[in-house]
Amino acid sequence: MLSSFLILVAPLLLTTPAAAAPQLIKLDAQQNVEVVCNAAAPAVTTTVYIERPASTEPALQVSAQESAEVSAASSSVAQSAALTVSSASSSALPIATSGPTGIASTNRTSGGLRNALYFTNWGIYGADYQPDRLPAENITHVLYSFADIGSDGEVHSSDTYADLEKHYPGDSWSETGNNAYGCVKQLFMLKKKHRHLKTLLSIGGWTYSSKIAPVAATAAGRRKFCSSAVHLMKDWGFDGLDIDWEYPADAEQAQHFVLLLQTCRQALDDYAKLHAPGYHFLITIATSAGAKHYSQLNFTGMDPFLDAWHLMAYDFAGSWDNTTGHQSNILINSQNPAATKFSAEQAVKDYIDYGVPPNKIVLGIPLYGRAFEATTGIGQPYTGIGPETVMYKDLPLPGAQEFYDDVAMASYSFDSKKGELITYDTVSSAVAKSKYLLQRGLGGAVYWEASGDKTGATSLVGTVAGQVGRLDRSLNNLKYPISKYENIKAGLP
Repeated sequence: MLSSFLILVAPLLLTTPAAAAPQLIKLDAQQNVEVVCNAAAPAVTTTVYIERPASTEPALQVSAQESAEVSAASSSVAQSAALTVSSASSSALPIATSGPTGIASTNRTSGGLRNALYFTNWGIYGADYQPDRLPAENITHVLYSFADIGSDGEVHSSDTYADLEKHYPGDSWSETGNNAYGCVKQLFMLKKKHRHLKTLLSIGGWTYSSKIAPVAATAAGRRKFCSSAVHLMKDWGFDGLDIDWEYPADAEQAQHFVLLLQTCRQALDDYAKLHAPGYHFLITIATSAGAKHYSQLNFTGMDPFLDAWHLMAYDFAGSWDNTTGHQSNILINSQNPAATKFSAEQAVKDYIDYGVPPNKIVLGIPLYGRAFEATTGIGQPYTGIGPETVMYKDLPLPGAQEFYDDVAMASYSFDSKKGELITYDTVSSAVAKSKYLLQRGLGGAVYWEASGDKTGATSLVGTVAGQVGRLDRSLNNLKYPISKYENIKAGLP
């Protein structure tokens, strides 16, 4: 998911706001933004047929240590499904509609919204961002990134020192037995202190995504992937899995993704049945906001096995473009189309039209900016990208002023002397996104990544938490009776 960015998406038909002269507003960090929407235009009903091959996925086997066999995976998927969707040609944002609930019901969230945060295991080095800096009161889920995948499908640690070996203050060097240290122990300690905080093992990401396709293509690979992922989850004391596959390339890989999710859902459910009765372990995915990629997905096949779709609604603009642009705008600005070639709203609308319940869509917000050099403004030609990416905590740079595009619902900074423009989210755009996701009935927000945020009143994570007002407070799991790490197994007494 981030390190990546050199992927963007083909243009698609975009819903644009009603033509109105855009307002460019110089803003203060504390300035609030009102989002006003007009009445929706009449909808046009369309029927979309989605081919879904039957599943013949064999049963998943759990290790002998757990003395269990997983029952056969879910019954065969229907051969085809007719999906009726509404396509509104209006500048207004549609009101949230209800959607079907899947096997992994989102009603397991205590009625609150998600405020999920990606935390990278490499962030403990250069950024010196340690687990105890996570804003636990303002977040609901930590997505620990990233686990690697072997050629046989085995999911494993990508950095054993960061994950399991680093000793933090208070850690003993003389404990007997096999104990977990590193970020794994620190995250478990946070879970004990903040019972609403759930941790998920994120697998793949841009660096390791290419390894997923060949593994997902075979039943043996899927079984190995899911059984090893569940083993890591229970050994590390986590609450679920997050799969970041960038990206399934065609219908065949999309169907393999369905089968992979089905296999992992079954593995989690069977582990819970044996060792955490009544607890629901989570499965989420990171998913593209670009039609070139998400148009490949089998939405109706995937959704029953997912608790949330983490929509990567950023990287809409960057070094691959001919002009500067907003990298994470909500709407299209028809008065400056070069600056808003894509939009989060178009992706949200399409996902809902494909059958994803709005409350399973979690809006991605970047904690970094994308830079352009030698330019005269937003939507204009540029030469060079300078630092290319800059952490939000370091913005605006000295000499730059922040601006807010109230049509696109997006912010940027501009240094007129240097001709340097950086597109990123600010408190004002975070307020606007909070209002947007509430109006749309979305499931919350998710951020890439933790080390980029500011603290205090200018924190984007904290801003959204304060604006939405009601976060998920469902309990995490603290019982891992067959963890191979004695301190996790004992619950870190």
